[in-house]
Amino acid sequence: MSDTIEGMAAHRGAPPRDWDQVSQSVADVYFPHELTPIGPGSRPRLTLQTLDLGPVLLGYVGWGADIAIDCDYPGAYEVNIPLTGHFVSQTRRGSLTSVSGQAAVFRADSACRITHWDATCTVLGVKFDRTWLDLEAERVLGSDPVRVAGVLPDQLDLDRGGGEDWRRLVNSLASHLRRPSLFAGSPVVSEQLAGAVAAGFLLTSCPDLGTGSPARPRTVSRVVDAVRDDPARPWTVADMAVLGGTTVRRLQEGFQEWIGCSPMEHLTTVRLQRAKADLESRTSHSVSDVAANWGFSSPSRFAAAFRRRYGLSPSEFRRYHRHGGSH
Repeated sequence: MSDTIEGMAAHRGAPPRDWDQVSQSVADVYFPHELTPIGPGSRPRLTLQTLDLGPVLLGYVGWGADIAIDCDYPGAYEVNIPLTGHFVSQTRRGSLTSVSGQAAVFRADSACRITHWDATCTVLGVKFDRTWLDLEAERVLGSDPVRVAGVLPDQLDLDRGGGEDWRRLVNSLASHLRRPSLFAGSPVVSEQLAGAVAAGFLLTSCPDLGTGSPARPRTVSRVVDAVRDDPARPWTVADMAVLGGTTVRRLQEGFQEWIGCSPMEHLTTVRLQRAKADLESRTSHSVSDVAANWGFSSPSRFAAAFRRRYGLSPSEFRRYHRHGGSH
């Protein structure tokens, strides 16, 4: 499997012959990384096939030699499912070995090292755009605005229950890697398939995200509850730390661990969701009024943050919904 399939169309070419070329080929479709061959004289035998569904990328990756790899996973989550062989990664809780029937989960924008990816290991990798998956978590799980990174496990069991069902789904899609014509030129199909892959992953990996579990530390919970009750308040991170009964540094660490973002990022997310609901309700308030009502002191910054999260400016979003979801 030396072909690379991008944009749901196959492209055949000469396989890369040295480690720099191999590393760049994978970085072009997955993530920038630092690749280190293990052992003298090792030569690459790259396996790389991908299927691009927009916010979700599926693909086979194998190196054909023992390697180590360092990556920060910028802007996206990654799930690696070994089909053959094994790899060993360093997690927050120590060394973790993943084999067939398991999946290793790598958090967006978080440095991680795979200390040994063995020569026989080929993975089915699933890459999720971070912002898009966070929005899908709100839609699928009905949760408060939250970054899923705070509750994702380091590893999934794919041999039973929902994990097994999700593995069958992604394996079924991966079977089209050699012949992607079914999806070519069909963004509607791609969008639906991406949504199905994300929903299955979220329900398997963090089923309690929208139900209040797992329990968060009291310092974090107090701040989350207060922000939810009064997001328009002119909060500072110092105010939040006082409310939580802790220091700013410890509060920030707690939010990164349990929510997956900083306290102020969480506040912005809550405000954006409330503003979005107002714009959907056909309120007579202007966009500037909606922004001010939910604590945004600058309409331009509100508009920029809204576009980053929802893909449209507030005015465009309002027009879209006033016309029944049609442009």
